Amino acid sequence: MKHRTFFWFILPSLAAMFFFIALPIVSVAVQSLFVEHEQIMTEVENCGPFKCETVLQVDNEATAALREEAPLGRFNGLGTYTNRKHLAFEQVGVAWNETETFGEFMSELINLPFYKALFFTLTYTAVVTPFVIFLGLGVALAVNTLPRAIKGPTIFVSLLPMIVTPLIGALILFWMVDADGIIGATLQRIFNDPNLSMKASTPLTWIMLIVYGIWSSTPFSFIVFYAGLQTVPKETLEAAKIDGASRWQAIRFVVVPYMMPLVVFITLMQLMDNFRVLEPIVAFQASAKATSLSWIIYNDLRGGDVQLFGSAGATSILTILGVAVLLTPVLIRTWRDFNQKRA
Repeated sequence: MKHRTFFWFILPSLAAMFFFIALPIVSVAVQSLFVEHEQIMTEVENCGPFKCETVLQVDNEATAALREEAPLGRFNGLGTYTNRKHLAFEQVGVAWNETETFGEFMSELINLPFYKALFFTLTYTAVVTPFVIFLGLGVALAVNTLPRAIKGPTIFVSLLPMIVTPLIGALILFWMVDADGIIGATLQRIFNDPNLSMKASTPLTWIMLIVYGIWSSTPFSFIVFYAGLQTVPKETLEAAKIDGASRWQAIRFVVVPYMMPLVVFITLMQLMDNFRVLEPIVAFQASAKATSLSWIIYNDLRGGDVQLFGSAGATSILTILGVAVLLTPVLIRTWRDFNQKRA
């Protein structure tokens, strides 16, 4: 393809990426350097039947004029990134100096809002992503061996979790694990404990969120792997069987290597998707026991009169950097494999 032809071919995609990805990221980065204006207070004299008192009162007109004059807020530089709600450099330094063991230091660190959310986000991503890949591949291999008559209905049922809206799916599971729900009531009967509640325990809450993540994401990997299985060369599989390979050996040495590009693709998608976990935390009302980076952004922006745009912007930039760090090893390996194939 000629350079000019290629330029006009890729221009719409570049324009869309610039306007809908690059510009919003730059806007968020700029907003993260500012904080909200402080309210302007004025002294007002209140006189009652017996005496007069001077009290401080918000000057709404002056505050509104200040916000209109500088809509971005008050410049704070990197102060938002280093405050207690985010990287908390001062608090981390104090914890490092005052704790004697690494375990104590980590315990203090996890009590800070950003690191608490980061710990859950990384745990959720690290557990859900491999489970989704292995379960998706396993279900695809199983469905691929079914008779044609029942293969269609099985595929439809397997895709149901992906069809359900994430928030609705999380609410359904939330009701099921309630004390009056089928799962919650069954567990109470099994353990003979009427006060047993999966919502009251932090570890059980994390398990519920992770189970939901696996349940809702596995259909995506399943359908991608199932489509990939239809392109595996049958001649190669038949040759492996003739050479005496068992079904497991054929899967391990023929199917899995052939599906590696899809494994890399699903890994990239799942890392990005799982790192922004939000819906199950909101639906499960689990913010007291589990918070994520996306939940911090959501919490900053849902405020009443004052929305913390600067704080939300700083968390957004840190989230983008976290996703970039997670994706870097996968992208480096993909680049190396590509160069080896070209060589």
